Amino acid sequence: MDNNKGRILAIEDERSMREVLKILLEEEGYDVATASDGLEGIDLIKSNIFDLVITDIKMPGADGFEVLRQVKAISPDTVIIMVTAFGTTESAIEAMKLGAYDYINKPFKIDEIRLIVTKAFEKKKLREEISLLREKFQSSFRLENIIGKSSAMQELFRLIPKVANSNSTVLISGESGTGKELVAAALHNLSPRRDKNFVTINCATFPEGLLESEMFGHVRGAFTGAFQSKAGLFEVADNGTFFLDEIGEMPLSLQSKLLRVLENGTFRRVGGTSDITVDVRVLSATNRNILEAVSSGVFREDLYYRLNVVPVNIPPLRDRKEDIPLLVEHFLSKYSGNSVKIAPEALSLLMSCPWKGNVRELENIIERTVLLCDKELIMPEDLPGEITGGRHDAQHLPALEDTAIDLEKIMEQIEKDYLIKALKKSNNMKTDAARMLGLSFRSFRHRLQKYGIH
Repeated sequence: MDNNKGRILAIEDERSMREVLKILLEEEGYDVATASDGLEGIDLIKSNIFDLVITDIKMPGADGFEVLRQVKAISPDTVIIMVTAFGTTESAIEAMKLGAYDYINKPFKIDEIRLIVTKAFEKKKLREEISLLREKFQSSFRLENIIGKSSAMQELFRLIPKVANSNSTVLISGESGTGKELVAAALHNLSPRRDKNFVTINCATFPEGLLESEMFGHVRGAFTGAFQSKAGLFEVADNGTFFLDEIGEMPLSLQSKLLRVLENGTFRRVGGTSDITVDVRVLSATNRNILEAVSSGVFREDLYYRLNVVPVNIPPLRDRKEDIPLLVEHFLSKYSGNSVKIAPEALSLLMSCPWKGNVRELENIIERTVLLCDKELIMPEDLPGEITGGRHDAQHLPALEDTAIDLEKIMEQIEKDYLIKALKKSNNMKTDAARMLGLSFRSFRHRLQKYGIH
Protein backbone atom coordinates (compact mmCIF):
# COMPACT_ATOMS: atom_id res chain seq x y z
CA MET A 1 0.00 0.00 0.00
CA ASP A 2 1.32 3.45 -0.93
CA ASN A 3 0.89 5.76 2.04
CA ASN A 4 2.57 8.73 0.40
CA LYS A 5 -0.59 10.36 -0.93
CA GLY A 6 -1.04 12.44 2.23
CA ARG A 7 -1.95 12.39 5.92
CA ILE A 8 -5.57 12.58 7.03
CA LEU A 9 -7.09 12.97 10.49
CA ALA A 10 -10.68 11.70 10.87
CA ILE A 11 -12.46 13.04 13.97
CA GLU A 12 -15.73 11.19 14.58
CA ASP A 13 -17.45 10.19 17.83
CA GLU A 14 -19.34 7.28 16.21
CA ARG A 15 -16.99 4.32 16.26
CA SER A 16 -18.49 2.58 13.21
CA MET A 17 -18.30 5.75 11.09
CA ARG A 18 -14.75 6.39 12.29
CA GLU A 19 -13.66 2.90 11.26
CA VAL A 20 -15.40 3.16 7.89
CA LEU A 21 -13.55 6.38 7.12
CA LYS A 22 -10.22 4.89 8.17
CA ILE A 23 -10.63 1.73 6.07
CA LEU A 24 -11.95 3.61 3.04
CA LEU A 25 -9.20 6.25 2.99
CA GLU A 26 -6.39 3.80 3.70
CA GLU A 27 -7.58 1.75 0.73
CA GLU A 28 -7.13 4.93 -1.35
CA GLY A 29 -3.50 5.14 -0.23
CA TYR A 30 -3.71 7.79 2.53
CA ASP A 31 -2.08 7.65 5.97
CA VAL A 32 -5.08 7.96 8.32
CA ALA A 33 -5.20 8.81 12.02
CA THR A 34 -8.45 8.94 14.01
CA ALA A 35 -9.83 10.69 17.07
CA SER A 36 -13.05 9.92 18.98
CA ASP A 37 -13.87 13.52 19.93
CA GLY A 38 -12.89 17.12 19.24
CA LEU A 39 -10.48 17.51 22.17
CA GLU A 40 -8.52 14.40 21.20
CA GLY A 41 -8.45 15.62 17.62
CA ILE A 42 -7.09 19.05 18.64
CA ASP A 43 -4.34 17.38 20.69
CA LEU A 44 -3.30 15.36 17.64
CA ILE A 45 -3.31 18.46 15.45
CA LYS A 46 -1.01 20.24 17.91
CA SER A 47 1.60 17.46 17.76
CA ASN A 48 1.28 16.28 14.13
CA ILE A 49 1.07 17.69 10.64
CA PHE A 50 -2.01 16.69 8.61
CA ASP A 51 -2.82 17.56 5.02
CA LEU A 52 -6.55 17.06 5.56
CA VAL A 53 -8.91 16.94 8.54
CA ILE A 54 -12.37 15.38 8.29
CA THR A 55 -14.40 16.29 11.36
CA ASP A 56 -17.93 15.70 12.58
CA ILE A 57 -19.67 18.83 13.84
CA LYS A 58 -21.76 17.57 16.76
CA MET A 59 -19.34 15.94 19.25
CA PRO A 60 -18.70 15.99 23.01
CA GLY A 61 -15.87 18.09 24.43
CA ALA A 62 -15.22 20.34 21.47
CA ASP A 63 -17.52 20.51 18.45
CA GLY A 64 -16.46 20.63 14.81
CA PHE A 65 -16.47 24.43 14.66
CA GLU A 66 -13.97 24.60 17.52
CA VAL A 67 -11.84 22.00 15.72
CA LEU A 68 -12.04 24.13 12.56
CA ARG A 69 -10.91 27.26 14.44
CA GLN A 70 -8.01 25.42 16.06
CA VAL A 71 -6.86 23.89 12.78
CA LYS A 72 -6.86 27.29 11.06
CA ALA A 73 -4.87 28.76 13.96
CA ILE A 74 -2.36 25.91 14.27
CA SER A 75 -1.99 24.74 10.66
CA PRO A 76 -3.50 27.22 8.15
CA ASP A 77 -2.51 25.09 5.15
CA THR A 78 -4.49 22.07 6.34
CA VAL A 79 -7.74 21.48 4.43
CA ILE A 80 -10.90 20.85 6.49
CA ILE A 81 -14.04 18.92 5.50
CA MET A 82 -17.05 19.14 7.84
CA VAL A 83 -19.48 16.20 8.27
CA THR A 84 -22.80 16.18 10.13
CA ALA A 85 -26.11 14.36 10.42
CA PHE A 86 -27.83 17.59 11.48
CA GLY A 87 -27.02 19.84 8.56
CA THR A 88 -28.61 23.25 8.12
CA THR A 89 -28.01 26.06 5.69
CA GLU A 90 -26.83 28.28 8.54
CA SER A 91 -24.23 25.80 9.76
CA ALA A 92 -22.96 25.25 6.21
CA ILE A 93 -22.52 28.98 5.69
CA GLU A 94 -20.77 29.33 9.05
CA ALA A 95 -18.38 26.47 8.18
CA MET A 96 -17.45 28.06 4.85
CA LYS A 97 -16.92 31.46 6.48
CA LEU A 98 -14.51 29.91 8.96
CA GLY A 99 -12.52 28.36 6.13
CA ALA A 100 -13.87 24.85 5.59
CA TYR A 101 -13.22 23.38 2.16
CA ASP A 102 -16.52 21.48 1.99
CA TYR A 103 -19.57 20.50 4.03
CA ILE A 104 -21.11 16.99 3.79
CA ASN A 105 -24.36 15.70 5.20
CA LYS A 106 -24.71 12.18 6.62
CA PRO A 107 -25.36 9.63 5.36
CA PHE A 108 -22.93 10.13 2.49
CA LYS A 109 -22.01 7.80 -0.35
CA ILE A 110 -18.59 6.16 -0.52
CA ASP A 111 -17.94 7.58 -3.99
CA GLU A 112 -18.92 11.03 -2.74
CA ILE A 113 -16.33 11.08 0.06
CA ARG A 114 -13.68 9.67 -2.29
CA LEU A 115 -14.31 12.43 -4.83
CA ILE A 116 -14.37 15.24 -2.26
CA VAL A 117 -11.10 14.10 -0.66
CA THR A 118 -9.44 13.79 -4.08
CA LYS A 119 -10.57 17.32 -5.03
CA ALA A 120 -9.41 18.67 -1.67
CA PHE A 121 -5.90 17.28 -2.20
CA GLU A 122 -5.85 18.68 -5.75
CA LYS A 123 -6.72 22.11 -4.40
CA LYS A 124 -4.04 21.86 -1.71
CA LYS A 125 -1.45 20.81 -4.28
CA LEU A 126 -2.37 23.69 -6.59
CA ARG A 127 -2.19 26.15 -3.69
CA GLU A 128 1.25 24.85 -2.74
CA GLU A 129 2.46 25.10 -6.34
CA ILE A 130 1.25 28.68 -6.63
CA SER A 131 2.94 29.54 -3.32
CA LEU A 132 6.18 28.01 -4.56
CA LEU A 133 5.96 29.90 -7.83
CA ARG A 134 5.35 33.15 -5.94
CA GLU A 135 8.52 32.59 -3.94
CA LYS A 136 10.47 32.16 -7.16
CA PHE A 137 9.15 35.36 -8.74
CA GLN A 138 12.24 37.29 -7.74
CA SER A 139 14.63 34.69 -9.14
CA SER A 140 14.44 32.65 -12.30
CA PHE A 141 10.78 33.27 -13.10
CA ARG A 142 10.82 37.06 -13.15
CA LEU A 143 12.87 39.81 -14.74
CA GLU A 144 11.69 43.41 -14.72
CA ASN A 145 8.02 42.35 -14.62
CA ILE A 146 8.52 39.73 -17.34
CA ILE A 147 7.06 36.54 -15.91
CA GLY A 148 7.35 32.95 -17.03
CA LYS A 149 8.77 29.52 -16.28
CA SER A 150 8.55 27.98 -19.77
CA SER A 151 11.75 27.03 -21.58
CA ALA A 152 11.21 29.87 -24.06
CA MET A 153 10.95 32.44 -21.28
CA GLN A 154 13.93 31.01 -19.42
CA GLU A 155 15.97 31.40 -22.60
CA LEU A 156 14.77 35.01 -22.83
CA PHE A 157 15.84 35.62 -19.22
CA ARG A 158 19.32 34.32 -20.04
CA LEU A 159 19.57 36.43 -23.18
CA ILE A 160 18.45 39.82 -21.81
CA PRO A 161 21.36 40.42 -19.35
CA LYS A 162 23.89 39.48 -22.04
CA VAL A 163 22.39 41.83 -24.62
CA ALA A 164 21.77 44.64 -22.13
CA ASN A 165 25.47 45.34 -21.59
CA SER A 166 26.13 46.07 -25.27
CA ASN A 167 25.24 49.06 -27.46
CA SER A 168 23.94 46.85 -30.27
CA THR A 169 20.54 47.54 -31.76
CA VAL A 170 17.87 44.98 -30.87
CA LEU A 171 14.77 44.07 -32.88
CA ILE A 172 12.09 42.59 -30.61
CA SER A 173 9.46 40.63 -32.48
CA GLY A 174 6.23 39.13 -31.21
CA GLU A 175 2.47 39.38 -31.48
CA SER A 176 0.58 42.27 -29.92
CA GLY A 177 0.29 41.90 -26.17
CA THR A 178 3.29 39.64 -25.64
CA GLY A 179 5.27 42.24 -23.67
CA LYS A 180 7.73 43.72 -26.18
CA GLU A 181 7.94 47.05 -24.33
CA LEU A 182 8.66 45.20 -21.06
CA VAL A 183 11.62 43.49 -22.74
CA ALA A 184 12.86 46.84 -24.06
CA ALA A 185 12.56 48.39 -20.60
CA ALA A 186 14.46 45.46 -19.09
CA LEU A 187 17.26 45.88 -21.64
CA HIS A 188 17.56 49.55 -20.67
CA ASN A 189 17.31 49.00 -16.90
CA LEU A 190 20.07 46.38 -16.95
CA SER A 191 22.35 48.43 -19.21
CA PRO A 192 25.07 50.98 -18.38
CA ARG A 193 22.57 53.62 -19.62
CA ARG A 194 20.06 52.83 -16.87
CA ASP A 195 20.53 56.25 -15.21
CA LYS A 196 19.71 58.09 -18.44
CA ASN A 197 16.39 58.53 -20.24
CA PHE A 198 14.37 55.62 -21.61
CA VAL A 199 12.28 57.22 -24.35
CA THR A 200 9.52 55.42 -26.23
CA ILE A 201 7.39 56.16 -29.27
CA ASN A 202 4.80 54.12 -31.15
CA CYS A 203 5.38 54.62 -34.85
CA ALA A 204 1.84 53.53 -35.68
CA THR A 205 0.09 56.27 -33.70
CA PHE A 206 1.44 59.35 -35.53
CA PRO A 207 0.84 60.61 -39.08
CA GLU A 208 4.01 60.86 -41.16
CA GLY A 209 4.71 64.57 -40.70
CA LEU A 210 4.06 64.56 -36.97
CA LEU A 211 6.13 61.40 -36.46
CA GLU A 212 9.17 63.05 -38.08
CA SER A 213 8.77 66.11 -35.85
CA GLU A 214 8.35 63.97 -32.71
CA MET A 215 11.47 61.94 -33.44
CA PHE A 216 13.82 64.57 -34.84
CA GLY A 217 12.32 67.87 -33.69
CA HIS A 218 11.76 70.97 -35.82
CA VAL A 219 12.91 74.59 -36.13
CA ARG A 220 10.68 77.58 -35.87
CA GLY A 221 8.71 78.22 -39.07
CA ALA A 222 9.45 74.74 -40.48
CA PHE A 223 5.71 74.23 -41.14
CA THR A 224 2.39 75.86 -40.39
CA GLY A 225 1.95 76.01 -36.64
CA ALA A 226 5.67 75.66 -35.83
CA PHE A 227 5.80 78.88 -33.78
CA GLN A 228 8.93 77.85 -31.93
CA SER A 229 11.73 75.32 -32.24
CA LYS A 230 11.27 71.96 -30.57
CA ALA A 231 13.77 69.25 -29.63
CA GLY A 232 12.94 65.76 -30.87
CA LEU A 233 12.92 62.56 -28.88
CA PHE A 234 16.35 61.57 -30.18
CA GLU A 235 17.75 64.61 -28.39
CA VAL A 236 15.76 63.77 -25.26
CA ALA A 237 17.21 60.25 -25.37
CA ASP A 238 20.83 61.39 -25.75
CA ASN A 239 23.13 59.05 -23.76
CA GLY A 240 20.08 56.89 -23.03
CA THR A 241 17.84 54.46 -24.91
CA PHE A 242 15.22 55.13 -27.60
CA PHE A 243 12.57 52.44 -28.10
CA LEU A 244 10.72 52.52 -31.43
CA ASP A 245 7.59 50.41 -31.06
CA GLU A 246 5.80 49.09 -34.16
CA ILE A 247 8.81 49.99 -36.31
CA GLY A 248 7.22 48.16 -39.23
CA GLU A 249 4.66 50.99 -39.50
CA MET A 250 7.29 53.70 -40.03
CA PRO A 251 6.75 55.49 -43.38
CA LEU A 252 9.36 54.71 -46.03
CA SER A 253 10.26 58.40 -46.32
CA LEU A 254 11.48 58.50 -42.68
CA GLN A 255 13.46 55.30 -42.80
CA SER A 256 16.47 56.85 -44.53
CA LYS A 257 16.67 59.50 -41.82
CA LEU A 258 16.58 56.83 -39.11
CA LEU A 259 19.25 54.84 -40.95
CA ARG A 260 21.54 57.87 -40.90
CA VAL A 261 21.21 58.20 -37.12
CA LEU A 262 22.03 54.53 -36.69
CA GLU A 263 25.07 54.74 -38.92
CA ASN A 264 26.74 57.95 -37.71
CA GLY A 265 24.61 59.34 -34.86
CA THR A 266 23.61 62.53 -36.69
CA PHE A 267 20.35 64.02 -37.97
CA ARG A 268 18.71 67.37 -38.70
CA ARG A 269 15.56 68.83 -37.24
CA VAL A 270 12.67 69.34 -39.64
CA GLY A 271 13.48 72.58 -41.49
CA GLY A 272 16.97 72.73 -39.96
CA THR A 273 20.30 73.14 -41.75
CA SER A 274 22.79 72.01 -39.12
CA ASP A 275 23.57 68.49 -37.95
CA ILE A 276 22.85 67.36 -34.40
CA THR A 277 24.94 64.53 -32.94
CA VAL A 278 23.59 62.15 -30.31
CA ASP A 279 24.69 58.98 -28.55
CA VAL A 280 21.56 56.85 -28.38
CA ARG A 281 21.00 53.13 -28.22
CA VAL A 282 18.06 52.16 -30.41
CA LEU A 283 15.71 49.30 -29.59
CA SER A 284 12.77 48.52 -31.86
CA ALA A 285 9.81 46.17 -31.88
CA THR A 286 7.30 44.85 -34.37
CA ASN A 287 4.38 42.46 -34.62
CA ARG A 288 4.82 42.29 -38.41
CA ASN A 289 7.07 40.10 -40.53
CA ILE A 290 9.62 42.74 -41.52
CA LEU A 291 11.21 40.53 -44.17
CA GLU A 292 7.84 40.38 -45.95
CA ALA A 293 7.68 44.19 -45.75
CA VAL A 294 11.19 44.31 -47.27
CA SER A 295 10.09 42.00 -50.08
CA SER A 296 7.03 44.14 -50.79
CA GLY A 297 9.15 47.31 -50.91
CA VAL A 298 7.64 49.12 -47.89
CA PHE A 299 10.66 48.66 -45.61
CA ARG A 300 14.30 49.30 -46.43
CA GLU A 301 16.46 46.19 -46.45
CA ASP A 302 19.56 48.04 -45.22
CA LEU A 303 17.57 49.50 -42.30
CA TYR A 304 16.21 46.07 -41.40
CA TYR A 305 19.70 44.59 -41.08
CA ARG A 306 20.89 47.65 -39.14
CA LEU A 307 18.02 47.27 -36.65
CA ASN A 308 18.24 43.48 -36.43
CA VAL A 309 21.78 43.12 -35.08
CA VAL A 310 20.38 41.17 -32.13
CA PRO A 311 16.96 39.58 -32.80
CA VAL A 312 14.75 38.78 -29.79
CA ASN A 313 11.54 36.86 -30.29
CA ILE A 314 8.78 36.64 -27.66
CA PRO A 315 6.55 33.57 -28.15
CA PRO A 316 2.75 33.97 -28.00
CA LEU A 317 1.02 32.94 -24.79
CA ARG A 318 -0.72 30.00 -26.49
CA ASP A 319 2.73 28.44 -27.04
CA ARG A 320 3.75 28.72 -23.38
CA LYS A 321 0.60 27.85 -21.45
CA GLU A 322 2.63 26.61 -18.50
CA ASP A 323 3.21 30.31 -17.75
CA ILE A 324 -0.50 31.07 -17.34
CA PRO A 325 -0.86 30.03 -13.64
CA LEU A 326 2.14 32.19 -12.78
CA LEU A 327 0.75 35.16 -14.70
CA VAL A 328 -2.71 34.74 -13.18
CA GLU A 329 -1.22 34.73 -9.68
CA HIS A 330 0.76 37.87 -10.50
CA PHE A 331 -2.26 39.76 -11.84
CA LEU A 332 -4.47 38.66 -8.94
CA SER A 333 -1.86 40.05 -6.58
CA LYS A 334 -1.61 43.24 -8.62
CA TYR A 335 -5.34 43.96 -8.75
CA SER A 336 -6.59 42.48 -5.46
CA GLY A 337 -3.57 42.65 -3.16
CA ASN A 338 -3.71 38.86 -2.73
CA SER A 339 -7.25 39.09 -1.30
CA VAL A 340 -8.77 37.16 -4.22
CA LYS A 341 -7.81 33.61 -5.26
CA ILE A 342 -8.83 31.44 -8.19
CA ALA A 343 -10.42 27.99 -8.13
CA PRO A 344 -8.70 25.17 -10.04
CA GLU A 345 -11.72 24.83 -12.33
CA ALA A 346 -11.53 28.51 -13.29
CA LEU A 347 -7.78 28.28 -13.83
CA SER A 348 -8.34 25.29 -16.11
CA LEU A 349 -10.67 27.39 -18.26
CA LEU A 350 -8.02 30.10 -18.56
CA MET A 351 -5.45 27.46 -19.50
CA SER A 352 -7.65 26.26 -22.37
CA CYS A 353 -8.12 29.67 -24.00
CA PRO A 354 -6.27 30.59 -27.25
CA TRP A 355 -5.33 34.08 -25.93
CA LYS A 356 -5.16 35.88 -29.25
CA GLY A 357 -4.41 39.07 -27.31
CA ASN A 358 -1.66 37.31 -25.35
CA VAL A 359 -0.55 38.48 -21.89
CA ARG A 360 -2.28 41.84 -22.27
CA GLU A 361 -5.62 40.10 -22.86
CA LEU A 362 -5.08 37.82 -19.86
CA GLU A 363 -4.28 40.79 -17.64
CA ASN A 364 -7.41 42.63 -18.78
CA ILE A 365 -9.54 39.55 -18.07
CA ILE A 366 -8.14 39.18 -14.54
CA GLU A 367 -8.52 42.90 -13.80
CA ARG A 368 -12.14 42.87 -14.99
CA THR A 369 -12.94 39.68 -13.06
CA VAL A 370 -11.48 41.04 -9.81
CA LEU A 371 -13.52 44.21 -10.31
CA LEU A 372 -16.82 42.45 -10.86
CA CYS A 373 -16.40 39.46 -8.52
CA ASP A 374 -17.67 40.06 -4.99
CA LYS A 375 -16.15 36.82 -3.64
CA GLU A 376 -12.70 35.87 -2.42
CA LEU A 377 -12.54 32.83 -4.72
CA ILE A 378 -13.03 33.19 -8.47
CA MET A 379 -15.15 30.35 -9.86
CA PRO A 380 -15.74 29.51 -13.56
CA GLU A 381 -19.05 31.38 -13.58
CA ASP A 382 -17.26 34.55 -12.41
CA LEU A 383 -15.14 34.70 -15.57
CA PRO A 384 -16.30 36.82 -18.53
CA GLY A 385 -18.47 35.28 -21.24
CA GLU A 386 -15.68 35.19 -23.81
CA ILE A 387 -13.84 32.76 -21.53
CA THR A 388 -16.77 30.59 -20.46
CA GLY A 389 -18.43 30.58 -23.87
CA GLY A 390 -21.36 32.62 -22.60
CA ARG A 391 -22.17 30.24 -19.74
CA HIS A 392 -23.42 31.68 -16.47
CA ASP A 393 -24.44 30.55 -13.03
CA ALA A 394 -28.21 30.36 -13.23
CA GLN A 395 -28.65 30.36 -9.45
CA HIS A 396 -27.83 34.08 -9.37
CA LEU A 397 -30.58 34.94 -11.85
CA PRO A 398 -34.30 35.28 -11.15
CA ALA A 399 -36.21 31.99 -11.31
CA LEU A 400 -38.43 31.33 -14.29
CA GLU A 401 -42.06 31.09 -13.21
CA ASP A 402 -45.26 30.51 -15.14
CA THR A 403 -45.63 34.27 -15.46
CA ALA A 404 -43.23 36.16 -17.72
CA ILE A 405 -40.17 37.95 -16.36
CA ASP A 406 -38.97 41.33 -17.65
CA LEU A 407 -35.72 40.15 -19.28
CA GLU A 408 -34.89 43.57 -20.69
CA LYS A 409 -35.20 45.20 -17.28
CA ILE A 410 -33.02 42.48 -15.68
CA MET A 411 -30.27 42.95 -18.27
CA GLU A 412 -30.39 46.73 -17.90
CA GLN A 413 -29.97 46.42 -14.13
CA ILE A 414 -26.97 44.08 -14.56
CA GLU A 415 -25.36 46.52 -17.00
CA LYS A 416 -26.05 49.47 -14.69
CA ASP A 417 -24.52 47.65 -11.71
CA TYR A 418 -21.35 46.90 -13.68
CA LEU A 419 -21.04 50.53 -14.79
CA ILE A 420 -21.29 51.74 -11.20
CA LYS A 421 -18.80 49.09 -9.96
CA ALA A 422 -16.31 50.13 -12.63
CA LEU A 423 -16.62 53.82 -11.72
CA LYS A 424 -16.07 53.06 -8.04
CA LYS A 425 -13.10 50.81 -8.77
CA SER A 426 -11.48 53.45 -11.00
CA ASN A 427 -12.14 56.35 -8.58
CA ASN A 428 -14.52 57.83 -11.16
CA MET A 429 -11.90 57.87 -13.94
CA LYS A 430 -14.18 57.14 -16.88
CA THR A 431 -11.41 56.13 -19.31
CA ASP A 432 -10.11 53.54 -16.83
CA ALA A 433 -13.63 52.30 -16.07
CA ALA A 434 -14.37 51.88 -19.79
CA ARG A 435 -11.17 49.88 -20.23
CA MET A 436 -12.07 47.58 -17.32
CA LEU A 437 -15.38 46.73 -19.00
CA GLY A 438 -13.85 46.30 -22.45
CA LEU A 439 -15.77 49.30 -23.84
CA SER A 440 -14.70 52.28 -25.90
CA PHE A 441 -14.91 55.59 -24.06
CA ARG A 442 -17.70 56.73 -26.38
CA SER A 443 -19.76 53.58 -25.74
CA PHE A 444 -19.15 53.85 -21.98
CA ARG A 445 -20.25 57.49 -21.92
CA HIS A 446 -23.38 56.64 -23.91
CA ARG A 447 -24.36 54.01 -21.33
CA LEU A 448 -23.83 56.46 -18.47
CA GLN A 449 -26.15 58.91 -20.17
CA LYS A 450 -28.67 56.14 -20.93
CA TYR A 451 -28.99 55.21 -17.25
CA GLY A 452 -28.55 58.69 -15.84
CA ILE A 453 -25.40 57.77 -13.92
CA HIS A 454 -23.44 60.84 -12.80
